[in-house]
Amino acid sequence: MIYKEFFSVFVFVLVISMGLVMAQYGADSIEQENQLTVSTANAGAQVQTGVKINSKGEEISVQSQGNNEIQLEAQGISAKFNGEMTEVSEGNKTKLYARMSNGSDREVKIMPDTASETALEKLRLRNCVAEEGCLIELKEVGNGDDTRLAYEIQIERHSRILGIFQKKMQIRTQVDAENGEIIDVNKPWWAFIATEPAEE
Repeated sequence: MIYKEFFSVFVFVLVISMGLVMAQYGADSIEQENQLTVSTANAGAQVQTGVKINSKGEEISVQSQGNNEIQLEAQGISAKFNGEMTEVSEGNKTKLYARMSNGSDREVKIMPDTASETALEKLRLRNCVAEEGCLIELKEVGNGDDTRLAYEIQIERHSRILGIFQKKMQIRTQVDAENGEIIDVNKPWWAFIATEPAEE
């Protein structure tokens, strides 16, 4: 009699244990599937042509132009990017990522219009017009682990050397595409002896 009770308890404990093991196995496999889904989402899909809403709620137009050339446009200001770009959708918002040469992905958080505005403010200019020689390019700057994604704004400005000789000055300004800060302003070596008239 004691053996029957002992055997019944043993079978009961064994069944409960197996049930717990199976439940844990099922939970682990579901968790692994979820992790796989998340990592696939983080990898992102190739960016598609169309109008997107970024994480800040700003509208951006993306045009794929072949040969890994992509044009981003926001508020009428556009920038070209040569390279691999992916997108990750989260609800109705889309994050854009550019692939760097070191294999890392950098998010395009700042839009071309904001980068242009920051550069123009720094250079004391009013507008950036492509027909007047103003070009905006989204590109990789820096080397190795110090690689960044930045907008490079190239502007041609009228200047006067020693206040007498007219000369066009090429200015390159880099604006970080992740935080909007000015990285660098590059002017010709003779810029210190030149005056730049205020824009009308």
